[in-house]
Amino acid sequence: MDKKQARNIVERFYRKSNPTEDDNFVFTEALGFLIETEKDPRAMMELGGYYYELRNFDLALKYYNMAAESDYEEAWECLGYVWYYGRTGTKDYKKAFEYFSKCMDKGNVVATYKVADMFKNGYYVEKDEEKYEKLIESLYPRVKNARNLGQSLPEVFTRLAKIRVKQGKKTEAVDLYLRAKDFLAQRISYNAFFGNLNIMNWLICDLYDLIEFDEDDFDFFDLYYLLKKPCVVQFYYARNKYTVEAQMEDENCVIRFGDKWYRDVSDFIAKATIRNLPLTKINRELYGFEVI
Repeated sequence: MDKKQARNIVERFYRKSNPTEDDNFVFTEALGFLIETEKDPRAMMELGGYYYELRNFDLALKYYNMAAESDYEEAWECLGYVWYYGRTGTKDYKKAFEYFSKCMDKGNVVATYKVADMFKNGYYVEKDEEKYEKLIESLYPRVKNARNLGQSLPEVFTRLAKIRVKQGKKTEAVDLYLRAKDFLAQRISYNAFFGNLNIMNWLICDLYDLIEFDEDDFDFFDLYYLLKKPCVVQFYYARNKYTVEAQMEDENCVIRFGDKWYRDVSDFIAKATIRNLPLTKINRELYGFEVI
């Protein structure tokens, strides 16, 4: 393998919708080769991110640390997440705050709202709700016109929506949630990363605490709300009708879709497919949702 072949392998991998185990192996080998030969922190971050999505956090930490040795800003952000959530088994809020702060000082939006969260929750620092709100408010002008799906509009808007609720500005809060939902649905169609799905789940719960659910007008991600209790929902994709059912089993609501069962709505949304296409990928092509 040479550098050109390795880069081609990595490029082709990102175009595959359902990579095989062999594809995954060759991809990691190619990135490993580029890391060894070029010492490029971007390749280290790619491989670290790959393992992070697989929840192999020990390997993710290894490659993030390698990139951080080159003072790579993105690595500081990712290391902040590893230590904030204790992904490798131990939370270290001191390390998280230090990494996020380094990024925030460079103008990093993600690191800024994570530092804000630490002030809100009193992690490593004293609780300071006013500082939290000030930091979140400062991010709104920077993301409000976001077009790139990697930008942090949903993360900022959902936090700001809670601030607006606290201020008694319910209408503004609902508008922020709806804009965040649409943006996040587009992002998930390209990247159904578990973090994106978690944000959507929390967003839906918070949204329907503020407004009444409309059974005559809902979409795929509203199933986070509907399928937490027994019901049957039908919808269409490419003119074909599909049915999903939530049933109580002991104290849990399990989901049946076609001939497959899922342990809960989050499991269903993350894993369900039609013709080997993840529903998350085609979420904006699903239509005609109806409770039956």
